[in-house]
Amino acid sequence: MFHYEVRLSGEGGQGLITAGIILAEAAIRDGYNVVQSQSYGPESRGGASRAEVIIADGPIGYPKVRRADLLLAMAQQAWEKYGPQVKPDGRIIVDSDLVQATAPGCALFAFPVTRVARETVGREIVANIVALGLVTGVGQVVSEEAIRKAVLRRVPKGTEELNMQALEAGLALAKRSLKGEAV
Repeated sequence: MFHYEVRLSGEGGQGLITAGIILAEAAIRDGYNVVQSQSYGPESRGGASRAEVIIADGPIGYPKVRRADLLLAMAQQAWEKYGPQVKPDGRIIVDSDLVQATAPGCALFAFPVTRVARETVGREIVANIVALGLVTGVGQVVSEEAIRKAVLRRVPKGTEELNMQALEAGLALAKRSLKGEAV
């Protein structure tokens, strides 16, 4: 039975709640059962934020992530809080410009997520979508086709091209990393 737990964490304003909703929709498109939940601090920007997505091919008995199979940490505070809650063989993705991390026993992927959004696409605001491409590529839980369709369906009208560039940048980074190439 397939059961995969994803936690996307960072600070308010980074778009991680939106990223969680998009990831959940992509998993549904791929035919999985999904539970998506979210939590954020009292501040809409700068406070702690997290989105959780549980993906399974059968019933989901508990709606919260207990031990993540994949953690995205876009802020140091998020890493410090959620890093210890990753399964021993889990995968961790951090924004290397914002998070200092070590993860014995886990596969740690450090990417300059926000910088890639700024330098490749020209807007830091799409760092969440770059991260979603990384989560898709590194986690290999949802298909690229499903994540592309979910992004196009969920992003604001008029931003589709910008967001697709961000997604493709994240997917390309993940592929290069998994091949052992420098990123």
